Amino acid sequence: MIQWLLLIAALYMAWNIGANDLANSMGDVVGCHVLNMRQVIVLAGISNLAGAVLFGSRVTTTVGGGIVPLQGLSPHMIAMGATAAMLAAGCWITIATYLHMPVSTSHSIVGAMLGFGLGTVIHHQISIQSIHWVVLLKIMASWLLSPLGGMVLAWCIFMIIKRTVIARAKDIPRLERIFGKLMVGTSCYIAFAHGSNDVANAVGPLSMVIGSRVSPIVLAIGGVGIVFGLATWGYKVIDTIGRRITELTPTRGFSADLATATTVLSCSAFGLPVSTTHTIVGAIIGVGLAGGLPAVNLNIIKQIVCSWLITVPVAAALSLGLYLGLMMI
Repeated sequence: MIQWLLLIAALYMAWNIGANDLANSMGDVVGCHVLNMRQVIVLAGISNLAGAVLFGSRVTTTVGGGIVPLQGLSPHMIAMGATAAMLAAGCWITIATYLHMPVSTSHSIVGAMLGFGLGTVIHHQISIQSIHWVVLLKIMASWLLSPLGGMVLAWCIFMIIKRTVIARAKDIPRLERIFGKLMVGTSCYIAFAHGSNDVANAVGPLSMVIGSRVSPIVLAIGGVGIVFGLATWGYKVIDTIGRRITELTPTRGFSADLATATTVLSCSAFGLPVSTTHTIVGAIIGVGLAGGLPAVNLNIIKQIVCSWLITVPVAAALSLGLYLGLMMI
């Protein structure tokens, strides 16, 4: 029974990641009117699955066993904790997606894993000191660095394009069409980077139960769930990312895509579960700021940042409550 519940929770989490996280990573290409939703679903699906299967195991290991010490915990407790973490993170992301808010699935699952860890402390299975706080601080530091890195890199890329290409172009509309075609490639690049990093948010807790070795089949299951979430509910967050932060053109979208994918993929190589959401939002703000502060919708940014700040405590509280409830059954 618990195995089926665990699998359902993992698929639910993967669906939420697709609806919120993969959607926001592909929002700019839709906002620039380069691709429609059907085309995004196909291209993002293929690229996301490739990233998940080929490059997703490192971050999955960090999320699955890097926060809560599993030694000494019974298989039953680990299974309950993984289930509670995925259900709690999934519930919060569902609420955020309904509100069109691009929250971080990385924040959500890490907060939920922390809630599981606190639940084991309450049950006197581990001490509060044995939670891997250093790993948690390392992850949280990457959450700050990734949007800043994405913003600076995107600003630099766009300014280079603006001063070397746009300034010399005789036909700006034709130039934008060319960059629109290039955005198809960078969109696939960012979907690949997303799969490599964020599939861990769905199958990381699952890997705690089935063992430390993460098989391509498990990664593929997470990737399929992510693609399904994008196809069924991704349009809500795409609207916020693609149209409401700043006015996007193909040259700006190309710069944001390239900066985001490079930042996320670099972090994946080091096993850091960074937020694709934070990175793409930072990158889009960066290209927006290249046109001056008035070009950026500060009200939307404030709403997004507020949703980021409450994600970890909300996910942790939900996970703690679910874990304690499941252990009572």
